[in-house]
Amino acid sequence: MRKEKMLLSLLLLLGPLWPAAAQLLQTKSTFTRADSLRGGQSALRTCYDINYYHLDVKLDPAKRFISGSNLFRFTATQDFTRLQFDLFANLQVDKVLYKGKEVPFTREANAVFVRFPTAVQKGSRDEFTVHYSGNPTVAKKAPWDGGMVFAQDAAGKPWVATACQGVGASIWWPTKDQQADEVDSMLISVSVPNGLKDVSNGRLRKTTKLKGGYTRFDWAVRNPINNYDVALNVGDYQHFFDSYTGEKGLLTLDYWVLPENVAKAKKQFGDNVKPMLKSMENWFGPYPFYQDGYKLVDAPHLGMEHQSAVAYGNKYQNGYLGKDRSNTGWGLKWDFIVIHESGHEWFGNSITTKDIADMWVHESFTCYSEALFVESQFGKTAGQEYIHGQRRHIQNDKPIIGPYGVNQEGSGDMYDKGSNMLNVIRTVINDDAKWRQLLRGLSSTFYHQTVTGQQVIDYFSRESGRDLSKIFDQYLRHPSLPTLEVRFEDGKPLARWIANVDKFDMPVRMRLKDGEYQLIPLTTKFEVIKQLPGATRENLEVDTFSYYIGVLVE
Repeated sequence: MRKEKMLLSLLLLLGPLWPAAAQLLQTKSTFTRADSLRGGQSALRTCYDINYYHLDVKLDPAKRFISGSNLFRFTATQDFTRLQFDLFANLQVDKVLYKGKEVPFTREANAVFVRFPTAVQKGSRDEFTVHYSGNPTVAKKAPWDGGMVFAQDAAGKPWVATACQGVGASIWWPTKDQQADEVDSMLISVSVPNGLKDVSNGRLRKTTKLKGGYTRFDWAVRNPINNYDVALNVGDYQHFFDSYTGEKGLLTLDYWVLPENVAKAKKQFGDNVKPMLKSMENWFGPYPFYQDGYKLVDAPHLGMEHQSAVAYGNKYQNGYLGKDRSNTGWGLKWDFIVIHESGHEWFGNSITTKDIADMWVHESFTCYSEALFVESQFGKTAGQEYIHGQRRHIQNDKPIIGPYGVNQEGSGDMYDKGSNMLNVIRTVINDDAKWRQLLRGLSSTFYHQTVTGQQVIDYFSRESGRDLSKIFDQYLRHPSLPTLEVRFEDGKPLARWIANVDKFDMPVRMRLKDGEYQLIPLTTKFEVIKQLPGATRENLEVDTFSYYIGVLVE
């Protein structure tokens, strides 16, 4: 007990030095210029706002080779003669065309710098086209690493997919590879050998037979989309469909699966998709992409939240590859990939963070959506049990928020610890109707926008009517939990918070054994718990089921 108190006191004394120390512990020892080119917001990136892409590529699965072009249509935000786009160095830039003529470019790491013959004027709309080719990086363990996945279906036919969150879309196509500037709309044209189909984001507009034994599939995306969501899925896909009447009317449901999976898919998707949509729309508001529809696509990897074309690879079983991550039993009653990856349509796809250092906005809310789905199906107690079960995966190893400007995310605790943080905040607000209103308001306030994590934090404080910033800061910026310290003096119970955040304050639920919980406001200074007269070490209970905190009782 003394050692534990000494450690907690040391963390408290570190005060403002702790965030910097923690940040150093969780990052690389040094960052390179390549990291800054990839993750930063230099003038060569901010000088233009992407309006439209036409990605037009041809895939040769046998040679694992891709070639084609991408049209960049943009609005200049300032006068400039140079700009940056991104393409991994193992892929060749064949030429850059501007007004029908080749223009010079240089490369550094995975960044490409284009020089225009005359200055592009602020406010003008312009365009250029990048032609490229090469063998893209092959993912070794998608979706956890990035690149293309080359596999075969049961009949031995090619089965190819992309997965590039984190590493970046420029691992397989030329783009302005950062999340702060989403393209407003896009046409994705993919040519594949006859007998195969490509399934990408948005809606299929046209299929064209080409010379040389290829077929082109044109997919139109009408809503803003982040780079890593842009997907290529190539295989001998079979198509079946359904529809759902949701908050914005009729939503099309399209399913593209391999021939051997059709029967299994009809049952699994039938059991999971509509209940998921009903739950998500209830908690977060309308599905964000009615214009582009909702799709599930068989993938040769576990899954990914590709906007309007969610990649599915959970082998048509409930749980996470047949296992319950929460170890509560609730996680085996539904398909983890259908629920989790679809939850990203709201968080990650509609609301996208400007920097992946704030990826907790994507993952904390989506991980939390799993518990809300459980609650919607089986009741609040079940949902709370599921959240509690998520704690078994938390490491408390480093800050959830990563370093900005270098394309690096924070701790993997952004999933389960982030989910538990949101449940703590729900408990503090102590009004479930208001909580649902806050979640739906978050979706509508930042609908189809890129945001910072701070904007989300400020939203909850503003709209809830109470300052929640210190709670967010403790869970997001520090690996250690806030710890409730309780002691008794002259028979009276006193309590305070031990935390890294200066002047941390958070009400906590406490009660006498078998009594009713009361919400007790506490700070980092010891205060007598007047609301619980007669409390003793033996009968005082803290709600550590709803609160993910440490407790220290003297």
